[in-house]
Amino acid sequence: MKAIDIMVSPVVTVGPDTTAAEVADILLEKHISGVPVVDAGGALVGIVSEGDLMRRAETGTERRRSWWLELLTRNDTIAADYIKSHARKVGDIMTRYPVTVSEETPITEIVDLLEGRQIKRVPVMRDGKVVGIISRSNLLQAFATLRRKAGPESKTDDRTLRLRVLKTIDGAHLPRPFGLNVTVKDGNVDLWGVVETDEEKNALRVATEVTQGVVSVVDNVFVRPPVSSAI
Repeated sequence: MKAIDIMVSPVVTVGPDTTAAEVADILLEKHISGVPVVDAGGALVGIVSEGDLMRRAETGTERRRSWWLELLTRNDTIAADYIKSHARKVGDIMTRYPVTVSEETPITEIVDLLEGRQIKRVPVMRDGKVVGIISRSNLLQAFATLRRKAGPESKTDDRTLRLRVLKTIDGAHLPRPFGLNVTVKDGNVDLWGVVETDEEKNALRVATEVTQGVVSVVDNVFVRPPVSSAI
């Protein structure tokens, strides 16, 4: 899937001269958590979100520091915090140079961006203009939709299913347990073997659960206790 398949379009946008109060009203009215900021020509110049409006002088939530921490804080940081909490216009509050993607960007790359940059949304661009926006909730919606569309699976014979489970485990590059055995009866899988950690045990179970055709999993995998060193 690509950005164009899950993005929200058309996009609610605001201009740099929009006030912070007006943006708050828009976010509440539209049930969204952030909006792109565009100039008079429609070019993206920033993005403003709930987080940009959390520390405001009007609500008494502006950032406060102890006197000694104030001495250690850079002057430009103090100035930036003041602007964030007191400025009236979005152009002063917004995050500039936001990360963007194109309509053809794979959603795997979008997930990497959201995680790596610790952001919650990303504008989708075409020819320098905002044509959509993708948030973390849109990724969850896509996941839910795909699961619903999966539909009933055709029954797989147990021998084929056993080989399919082993292929899933190996394809995930998971370490095979010592003495690994997979038994299957009417789509119900039993896992056997010995591993070193709980994470390995759980990963094997998950890999089996997501294998197409598996009805249920009984996890008999044993985690080897750590060897204590003698004093």
